[in-house]
Amino acid sequence: MVHPIVKYGAEVLSKVAEPITAYDKQLQKLVEDMFDSMYAAKGVGLAAPQIGVSKHIAVIDITFGKDPDQKIVLCNPVIIATEGKQTEEEGCLSVPDFREKLTRPMRATVRARDAKGKEFTMTGEELLARAFCHETDHLNGRLYLSHLSTLKRELIVRKIKKLTKAGEWA
Repeated sequence: MVHPIVKYGAEVLSKVAEPITAYDKQLQKLVEDMFDSMYAAKGVGLAAPQIGVSKHIAVIDITFGKDPDQKIVLCNPVIIATEGKQTEEEGCLSVPDFREKLTRPMRATVRARDAKGKEFTMTGEELLARAFCHETDHLNGRLYLSHLSTLKRELIVRKIKKLTKAGEWA
């Protein structure tokens, strides 16, 4: 089932998500729904709070669904190591139509559990490293906007407030 993406301003996006404690059929259904929602929105990553679910789980597929073996499920992820730097344009499904250059690690190592509860460690480079950091931020109540300069962040927030007033941001 495809869920609508929650946009900037929704309270669920600014809270630390609840840890995953049960690896059951409900969680399997949530994972399926998250992949469906992410693909429908043309994203490479999605955190549960982005569909209004305050759970510490994210899904990533940097192949945009072209290679099912590349699907990653991160339950209770923690970034345990980073290396290097990359500066690229970054966007977010919860902040549509806004993209900004942002510096993230070139390599990031995450420790998490899969959808069945099995712990694993994985290192990603470039886009995957960016996705690990971006989605983990979501689960900790942070959006990529928090990494921007105050000036850039305030400019975007002002534009969003105007869109909200005009009824174009919901």
